[in-house]
Amino acid sequence: MKSFNFAGLMAPVFTPYSNNNETININAIEPYVKLLKANHVNGVLVNGTSGEGMLMSTTERMLVAETWQKCCNDHELTVMVQIGGAPFPDVVQLAQHASKIDVDAVLCLPELYFKPKSCEQLVAYLKGVAKYCPSTPFFYYHIPMFTDVNLHMPTFLNCAEKDIPNFRGIKYTSGDLELGSACLKEGRTIFLGADTILCGAIAAGFDSFIMTTINICPETAFEIINHMNRGELKEAREKQRLLNVRIGEILTHGDWVSAMKKVFRERFPSIEVGTTRPPLNI
Repeated sequence: MKSFNFAGLMAPVFTPYSNNNETININAIEPYVKLLKANHVNGVLVNGTSGEGMLMSTTERMLVAETWQKCCNDHELTVMVQIGGAPFPDVVQLAQHASKIDVDAVLCLPELYFKPKSCEQLVAYLKGVAKYCPSTPFFYYHIPMFTDVNLHMPTFLNCAEKDIPNFRGIKYTSGDLELGSACLKEGRTIFLGADTILCGAIAAGFDSFIMTTINICPETAFEIINHMNRGELKEAREKQRLLNVRIGEILTHGDWVSAMKKVFRERFPSIEVGTTRPPLNI
């Protein structure tokens, strides 16, 4: 079993496109890696929500994963690949591929049509996927505002740890900090996915973060973490306030992914990521 020890910032990277978003722009990935590395970002989540994983073919998703894996190996960044959000045979194929290219971890959404109604059903689905990448650390993607699967995560974690040998934790994208804090436990990795509660999450004990704004203003998250770790609460709260104001301004330009990708293009025009694919850009 591959070990997984990660703390700090992991960017849920945008997928770069070219030719009016018809093809993957793999040439943009290495400059993107260098940008993140230079800004204290130690890992990437590939093919997640921000990366439009559910809007790509399995062939495209595998190409993107392979390219990020190669570039991140060269520059010593951790790679997590999101494999869910597709028909079960495709999820299996993506799990096998992630294991074959030796990524550091995989992240998986729940079944999105026949939604699990209990923790036991969710664990059974994930166990059926995880067995196809048995040596790769396996994480669940909890993002109920998109999946409409809003089960009790502390209960789910206890069940998953018993039944899935390579299970390691979750990406927790929810504003319910009380429930998120209840998920924290020695030996688990719980990634915070909610940008607007970073300051409070650090106070609660979170030390691993996958947030879209890490792509756009990684220095802000880095500063908030440092202020909190030094006990500089006033400074941390002010940075969080400014980050939340900026998020509000960004979202006046459209939905979460399209608006965030637009701002990334504006701040880093040398990295050609394109726009978002339909239906996000409609």
